[in-house]
Amino acid sequence: MRFGWASVAVAGSLVLAACGGAGDAGIDAEANARAATFFMDSNAKAEGVRTLESGLQYKVVQSGSSGAASPDRNDLVRVDYEGSLTDGTVFDSSFSRGQPYVTTAEQVVPGWTEALQRMKVGDEWLLYVPPELGYGERGQGSDIPPNSVLVFRIKLLDVAPVPGGGRGVGLATG
Repeated sequence: MRFGWASVAVAGSLVLAACGGAGDAGIDAEANARAATFFMDSNAKAEGVRTLESGLQYKVVQSGSSGAASPDRNDLVRVDYEGSLTDGTVFDSSFSRGQPYVTTAEQVVPGWTEALQRMKVGDEWLLYVPPELGYGERGQGSDIPPNSVLVFRIKLLDVAPVPGGGRGVGLATG
């Protein structure tokens, strides 16, 4: 495998989770939280949807090879993705830009971090990210209201292992 994209990506990768945003003060965060709970409860019953202990839901669209690499939280990953709200409003898409996104699993919203570490190269999943694993009460700028469920279609294209990797959603402290 070639990882030439990795060095370019380190210098210029976008960081989804690092972008701050207060959300729109006119949005009813409590109503959105109720709608999110309803959506996640209903979606959990949909065919092929799996729910993890954290509340993250996913559906496998396509599986990669059984021996393909899976990333640690600090490995560089190259993905194609599309992010939307539950009403279908697309807020970001590497597919439409024609350029894959490169990041590490620890630099994105917690729902992505958890999912990416379970995926292997070649996998394509639909993620249903509850607010607490997405942008939560703060939302994200004007595109993502507070307490929104985020729906992502993610295709894991490649992994560039970084020495000193680690599994898990968070870091141990203390």
